[in-house]
Amino acid sequence: MKIVRVQKDGEVFYAVRQGDLLKRLSEAPFERCAFTGEEIPVSAAKLLVPCEPTKIVAVGLNFAKHAAELQGGHPAPAAPILFLKPLSALIAHGDAIEYPAVSQRVDFEAELAVVIGKQCKNITPLDAKDCIFGYTALNDVTARDIQKIDGQWTRAKSFDTFCPVGPCIDTEYSPKGRRVQSVLNGRVMQDGAFDDMLFDIPALVSFISVCMTLFPGDIIATGTPEGIGPMRRGDTIEIRIEGLCSLINHVK
Repeated sequence: MKIVRVQKDGEVFYAVRQGDLLKRLSEAPFERCAFTGEEIPVSAAKLLVPCEPTKIVAVGLNFAKHAAELQGGHPAPAAPILFLKPLSALIAHGDAIEYPAVSQRVDFEAELAVVIGKQCKNITPLDAKDCIFGYTALNDVTARDIQKIDGQWTRAKSFDTFCPVGPCIDTEYSPKGRRVQSVLNGRVMQDGAFDDMLFDIPALVSFISVCMTLFPGDIIATGTPEGIGPMRRGDTIEIRIEGLCSLINHVK
């Protein structure tokens, strides 16, 4: 199923997308999908961020070549590097990424996002699959110059609009053997394989759950491949994940 969250006539609700049609759900879909019977054209509703997380947990340097391009050839991390992005950074497919006046370089980072489906804590990698609701696309927008100035990542990755996510959650998706790309103004800039992750998704979900309880709707951004680069005002950036709907935003 492809799960979306939309706004129509002042109401916000979840729906299942089937082609150009939305089948409205009566509640959040993490425990069950209860249909109301109402069907709505996709064109009649505004797509929102497809879930309502309590947190966005991001994984840094999870592709060896990206670690090398950021760290000047230093070794890849021996364990996952975690950071958080604030909920105020979330925007939906089609929304604008706002270029902050205090930065001179704002980069795209194409990532696969895991959406958690049930509360979990201290789980093993073998149990991780049962906690995953589905997958979507995410752009871990980063003020690269500020990241270098600060020496850590919080401010650089936390500006409003710096976490586009969507457009839908695919509950049947498997990343095995698939690829992720960033496409800037029609030009492919990043092109990586999920099989090249240093830490696979079950390992990441388990590792994070040891630190913090994960709740339904929480988002895990699983890292970006090499090829990151800057965006400018007026650009269009697409996060293209093989087998998923593309996430497209513009920069203003």
